Amino acid sequence: MLIRVQGLVQGVGFRPFVYSLATRLGLCGWVRNTSAEVEILLQGQASIIEDFLACLKKDAPSLARINSITTEPDSSAGQQAKTYRDFTILPSEEQKGKRQGIQPIAPDATLCPACKQELLEPTDRHYLYPFISCTNCGPRFTIIQNLPIDRANTVMKEFPLCSDCEAEYENPLDRRFHAQASACPVCGPSLALHDAGYRRGESLCSPSSMESLSSPDTVGQTRGSAPTTAVDTLLAPRRLLREGKILAIKGLGGFHLACDANNPDAVAELRRRKGRPEKPFALMAADLEQIKNICQVSDAEAELLQGFEKPIVLLEKSVGASPRACPIRRGTACRTPTESAIAPNLDQLGCMLPYTPLHLLLLNRTDPLLAREPAPALLVMTSGNRSGEPIVTENEEALAQLAPLADALLLYDRPIHSRCDDSVLRIDRGNRTALFLRRSRGYAPCPIQLPFPVEPILAVGGQLKNTFCLAEGTQAFLSQHIGDMDEAATCAAFEETVEQASQLFRIQPKYIAHDLHPQYFTSRYAQRESQRNGLPCIAVQHHHAHIAACMADNGLEDRQLIGLAFDGTGYGPDNTIWGGEVLIASYGAFERFAHLQNFPLPGGEAAIRQPWRIAVGAARALGIANAELDELPFLDHIEPQAITIIRQQVDKQINCPQTSSMGRLFDAAASLIGIRNRISYEGQAAIELEILSRHYLNSTTPYPTNSFPVDSPDNAVPLQKLFRAMIEDVQRQEPAGLIGARLHQTIARLAIDLCLQACAATGLHEAALSGGVWQNQLLLDLVRNGLEEQGLTVYCHQQVPCNDGGLALGQIAVAHHQMTN
Repeated sequence: MLIRVQGLVQGVGFRPFVYSLATRLGLCGWVRNTSAEVEILLQGQASIIEDFLACLKKDAPSLARINSITTEPDSSAGQQAKTYRDFTILPSEEQKGKRQGIQPIAPDATLCPACKQELLEPTDRHYLYPFISCTNCGPRFTIIQNLPIDRANTVMKEFPLCSDCEAEYENPLDRRFHAQASACPVCGPSLALHDAGYRRGESLCSPSSMESLSSPDTVGQTRGSAPTTAVDTLLAPRRLLREGKILAIKGLGGFHLACDANNPDAVAELRRRKGRPEKPFALMAADLEQIKNICQVSDAEAELLQGFEKPIVLLEKSVGASPRACPIRRGTACRTPTESAIAPNLDQLGCMLPYTPLHLLLLNRTDPLLAREPAPALLVMTSGNRSGEPIVTENEEALAQLAPLADALLLYDRPIHSRCDDSVLRIDRGNRTALFLRRSRGYAPCPIQLPFPVEPILAVGGQLKNTFCLAEGTQAFLSQHIGDMDEAATCAAFEETVEQASQLFRIQPKYIAHDLHPQYFTSRYAQRESQRNGLPCIAVQHHHAHIAACMADNGLEDRQLIGLAFDGTGYGPDNTIWGGEVLIASYGAFERFAHLQNFPLPGGEAAIRQPWRIAVGAARALGIANAELDELPFLDHIEPQAITIIRQQVDKQINCPQTSSMGRLFDAAASLIGIRNRISYEGQAAIELEILSRHYLNSTTPYPTNSFPVDSPDNAVPLQKLFRAMIEDVQRQEPAGLIGARLHQTIARLAIDLCLQACAATGLHEAALSGGVWQNQLLLDLVRNGLEEQGLTVYCHQQVPCNDGGLALGQIAVAHHQMTN
């Protein structure tokens, strides 16, 4: 019998598992990887083969994901059938031209318990080796260059195996059998510490603690070194971090910039050098107990933190329930430097655990050799890049770009083929499931199963939080996080990554989908590629793509439902900026049932960075008298002339794009009630507004705006009463959190009312929630609970982010249905 297994079954120890299972059951034949699947030929009693098939899926390796198992008679049975006397593992085979959908590739996996034990065992030959791995852990996606997955098709081909490693690699019963990243200090990658201080006229090294520097400023390295030298190469960065220095550390998918999180001077210096004044940093802790010292950690969050993906998880700071008593607020005392410097004005910290051997060695606090240089308990670990650019992956690039940001660089000589940032998730408090804020390392490139088959297609995503999507059959490969397409370097990284993925997954698109916005880099790229290759090019409206992404994420078949698409920016067919939309949508089409009343964005992009402009402009457009606004505290530090110019812009409609954006409405409110007039990162004002609003949620009521009619000519929901109500609360000097809570309750009631009106008009009773605003847990809970109480079925995102990081999946769904209907 010939068995074909498709899914995530290469690079995860699947062939040795098959070998062990077949041998144990006394079956003969072979197993091999191909570029399309895993093939297994079995000879033996039919009943035993049935037992084999039952165990194949039930007992597969933990990293494996089986999508399908098909069987067929041995094609040689009618000829001179070969009889096998044992079971073997055959060499991998490239099957050119054979298309059976995407051959999934395993994401990078965290250090497994067996390797961790060897790493810290003084008698093991891998002791303190920063690149230990096996079939259950280590780099996968970031080192694979081609299919099938063999060492010769990875960057590890540059590191010939020593005799000991080769014996493990060739032994089907060893856990390192065909573990493509397997290596040891004798034959594997080496670690080196480079001093960057000389670039600023500073030296970090003293002859007593480090070797003398020589070009290229290498402090030490591990390959072929005596154990003492290897340990010194690990001790030096531990000491530097403890002394408050900033290190650039090469990780699985790119560099991090790291410093001691409990050293406020080091954190402040990192912020200064990177030009990141307030955006929160991620933390890496030595162990779960360290995280529990600073955060509240539920069982679900602990499980997510300790899983083999090891993402960044957003956790509540453990400082009491009241925002007024919480040190996230300005002017209050903080228990530790971490709470004030890592995530200013926020009540959550993004935390992760070590996921590579090198991370563990930098943070380990138990090994006696490493204990010579005590390690920090917590490290800031932020992406190693210049502001707005992609994460750095190459050593020479790091030496050139990160030296001005770091005091030293901890490098190794294993190349990174595919860059891959850390994933970011949180636990949805409403249903205790994990929600993606950024889907990347540990999850990409696992495919999303589509509820319908598609021809080969590329969707290029949007302009912000970009990911692209390649799909064929029922599998959609959503790429790792690329970033915001504002810098030339990020655009170049996007093009490089699309090319890599197309080659790796053998997908040659027959058509391309892109956002409706004509000026997005991704739209221009799609149109250029379409013309160059003679492919159809489909423009997909931004919010239609959001709702379609939520539908596909939930595995829904094509049908109409009510879509609440709430986000910051999306180009509408009427040339305005949408973002507060109630749609009646299927995969192939949509209609705009209702939306927020348009209001101006004076200065365009400048208004997004300075939300006081939105507040002033919206008030002017809504007919609110200048005198009502001018006495409010939020304008105290704004030049009167600047306010006058904004009003003139609105009156004359000069550089005042119109928007119905829910995200911009929250920004305007955050400014109006005195939380923040300027932002330094996306969503900052709305996030702080949500935090302050939580405490007052159960002690107040929505604004008395009656109902939300949608019987105007363009089905717009008027906003004047809402703005006036907030202004009156500010005039009464109500707390900002109370006003914010009333706003959240009012918007939730708006969303529920509009859905019920849509239900009455269409007979639909399903709603999909998508767009970046739904990252707001407070609003999500209010709306989801309210809709479910009214008997609606509510769909939220599960496998991809609700923000623009999931947009490309929706573009795939829309483009496919528009092309086939």
